[in-house]
This record gives sequence, structure tokens and C-alpha cells, in this order.
Amino acid sequence: MISPDFDTALDLGRPPNIKRLFPNSKALIVSGKYIDHAMLKKGNCMTIAANGRNAFVIRGALLAAQRANAAVIVEIARSEGGTHAYCAVNFWNIARQTDAFMNELGITVPVAIHADHFGIKTKADIEPAKSEITSLFDAGITSIAIDASHMPDEQNLLANIALSTYVPEWAGLETEVGEIKGKLGLSTDEEALFLIQGLNAHGIFPNWIALNNGTTHGIETSDTGINVELTSRIHEALSPYRISGAQHGTSGNHSRRLKDIASRTRTTKANVATALQMISWGLEVNEFGNAAMNNGEFIKIKGEGVTEEMWDCMLDHAKTNNWQGGNFKKLNLPFESRLLAQPQNIRERMTRRVEAFVYGLLTDVFNTTDTAEIVIEDILKNRSHDPGPKAGKIEKKSDWTEEKIFEKASKIVSDKGPDGDFDD
Repeated sequence: MISPDFDTALDLGRPPNIKRLFPNSKALIVSGKYIDHAMLKKGNCMTIAANGRNAFVIRGALLAAQRANAAVIVEIARSEGGTHAYCAVNFWNIARQTDAFMNELGITVPVAIHADHFGIKTKADIEPAKSEITSLFDAGITSIAIDASHMPDEQNLLANIALSTYVPEWAGLETEVGEIKGKLGLSTDEEALFLIQGLNAHGIFPNWIALNNGTTHGIETSDTGINVELTSRIHEALSPYRISGAQHGTSGNHSRRLKDIASRTRTTKANVATALQMISWGLEVNEFGNAAMNNGEFIKIKGEGVTEEMWDCMLDHAKTNNWQGGNFKKLNLPFESRLLAQPQNIRERMTRRVEAFVYGLLTDVFNTTDTAEIVIEDILKNRSHDPGPKAGKIEKKSDWTEEKIFEKASKIVSDKGPDGDFDD
């Protein structure tokens, strides 16, 4: 549904980087802030952050959003689309692809472009990140997750403080406490408060915080999933700072649990990655959004997704490289061009399958329907591409000097879980 105020919203709501890159575009690409604010205004809902590992995922997610009249986020994580990417879609072309698809498909709902899991794993990563983050916004990113959760609490906070300067004030901002490790190393109220209070003291007001609340990235091998009670408790502890939740590891969770996280917590953003990749390829997916397995092998549905011949090629390539299970994600980069070269009817059925799945999430699970109009109304009310921060300054900067940050962190009691590579 096209709002009569759409053209005005297009003029007022697009951030300066988007206007510069796409001066003649009719795509309403907005700050992640607007998406977060809209979910909170509707209440008891969250939107998809669709990891666009291939072009078909992006197209399908956009078509679903249009049908649902829902504001959505299209994203790519640093591991997926950074300088060591395993996807052809990356930080520097995802905005261009999304803008082009929105214009081609007549998409009029608001969309944010999010750089997810911009990982900072050591202090040495901070300096090069400064120019890279700037380059992302030059390329059309409108929201970013600074993820220094791999480091100790004090270093996580200090990295966020150091890098926030390179994120435009108008952009959506996500932070993270606790790596996503399933039931190991679960986040605590104390850790989350330490991070958010320290940021607040320095005048930094994130839209979202991601927690280790029981999920994993990639293929979920059990039904442990999201700990809704833990999430709700931490969000309540953070309520004075008005921060929303970002739910990572959504694939692998039953729709009932996802409905609970939308209705019982302040979560407004739900990342979906692996499920969309598998669905686009034509694999059978179970009720938890995981690719179903038969004797350890994925089940390809005949007549869905890629051609049977293409799937055989993908299997051969995976076997040659000894890629199994979750490492099938590495097929994205070498096969993107080959998938795009398939006949039109094959490409369209790949997109339609993603569209159907995402539409079901938006309308039946996430309660995202008609949030597009809320964003447009907010843009017209604010008459700006920046709705401003949700929170105000509560903490004193003098209480959060570097020396006091280390002192406070030394008193935190937590279990970070085992070491290892938990990226996906």
C-alpha cells in the first residue's frame, strides 16, 4: 500500500549517504533507528533482520515485507560479507543491491541496511576498524552492530566507546554482551548493565543489545533455543536506558518461542540467516527453521529452489572441500553467479520460497504487519532522517573513566563459556 505521503517521506527520511548514492531512487531506505522505534510503538512485535547471503534472499524478504506492509531490515554480518567474506553479497554492495531490487520490484515499505556482527576480537582490531566502518557508511549502510563481545567486559565497553565516533549520529546502533554460544556462557544482568551504563555515561545510546540468551548461530542441533525468561529479566534491568533487544540465532527456534520473545521482551530485531539460505536453495526445512536431515544429509525438494543438477554440483563442491553441515554456508561465494545464471523460472521460484517463509514470520509470528506506516508517520512528524535517541543521559562520565571502568569490571562475576570460534 502506497501512502499519499510517501514522496514526502522519501525526501525527508533517507539519510544523507543514501541520498548521495541513489539521488534518483524511489526506495525508502532509512536509519535502523526508525525501524526500532516503529516496533516499540506498535508493541509486542519485532521485525526480521534478513541476512542477505544471496540475491534471492534479499528479493524474497523485500517482497514479503511489501505484502505485509512491514518495515524490515536487510543485513549482512562481517563473517558473511566482510573483508574475508564467504558470500558474494557484502558490506559494500548490499545497499546497492537492495536499492536496485526495491526500485525494480516496486517496494515502498521502509528498509534499513544493517552491518551485523562487526567483530572486534582484540585491541589491535580497533584502529583498522575506524576506516572500515567509515567505508561501510560511504557504501550505504544505515545501521551497525559493534560486536566486541569476544573480549573481556572492560575491553568490550572501551572498544564501543572508541568506535562510536565513526558511526553517524543518525544511524542505528547495536551492541553485544556475551558471545552467541548456546546454553554456555549465558549473559547476566550485571554484564549487560555494565556495558549499557558505561555507554550512557559517554553519551552513547544504542538502539539494541544482543545477548547470549541460549541460541547458536547456524544450524541448531537441539531445541534448547532462546531463554525467554533470562531475556525478559535482562531487558527489565535495562529499562531505564530504553534499549531494545536484538535476537540472534533465530533459526532453530520454534514459532511459539519466537512469539514469546516478541510479546514478552523488548526485542524488536530478529536475525534470520541460515534458514533463508537453505530455503532459497530448495532444502526441506523443519518447524524450527532448520534444514531437515536424512542420515546426515540435507533433503533437497524436487522442483523447489535450485535445479537438481545445480544442487548436485553444490554437493560435489562441498565434498571436494570437506564442507559439512553449517559449513555449507561457504557455497554462497563460489555459486552466486552460477545461481544467477539459472533460467528465470528457477530464479523466481527461489525468491518465492523465501518470500513465503518471511511473510509467514512477519504476519503470523513476529506481529510486524503495518509497521511500515508507523515509520512513515514518524518521518513526517520528525521531518528528518534522524528520529533522535530513545534514551537520555543518566550516568556521569566522571564515574566511567578508563580507570573506573577497569575497577568496576573487576567486580563482575560471570561465566563467558568456552573459548572457540562461534562466528557464522
